Amino acid sequence: MVKELDEKTEALPDHVGWRLWQASRAWQAEFAAAMRAAGHAWFSEARAGLLGHIPRNGTRQSALIERAATSKQAVQQLLDGLEAEGVLKRLPDPQDRRGKLVRYTRKGLDALRDGDRIKLQIECGYIDRIGEQRFAALMDALRTLDAGRGDASREAPGSK
Repeated sequence: MVKELDEKTEALPDHVGWRLWQASRAWQAEFAAAMRAAGHAWFSEARAGLLGHIPRNGTRQSALIERAATSKQAVQQLLDGLEAEGVLKRLPDPQDRRGKLVRYTRKGLDALRDGDRIKLQIECGYIDRIGEQRFAALMDALRTLDAGRGDASREAPGSK
């Protein structure tokens, strides 16, 4: 009976959301693997998701929790791990005694520099696969789609 149902299952429609999701997951996996290969064994996709919300000059922990759009506990757990790895440090906020500032350590800033280099390498690989003109068109189309969203959602992670 199960075999019969499996054989009769219609293929899911091929739609832009699915293609964007697949491309995003492939990019994230390639980036995370390259970061680990570059000597950042602590790097994971979950940690990358949080680091993307921390500007290079740091941020208040409360702002990070808001930007990450996840639970305070999840952010705290990721921060604990990144701090234990020496990537980030939390300091008292001089403007709010109860608050904390999240700052990159030298190790964290080195990882960001490696990440910048790796991102460009991945882009070069994409250009090799689809050509400069198609890559430029892809980037333009993605910017246009992003520009069509509301002002609050257009804000780049960590830009506050």
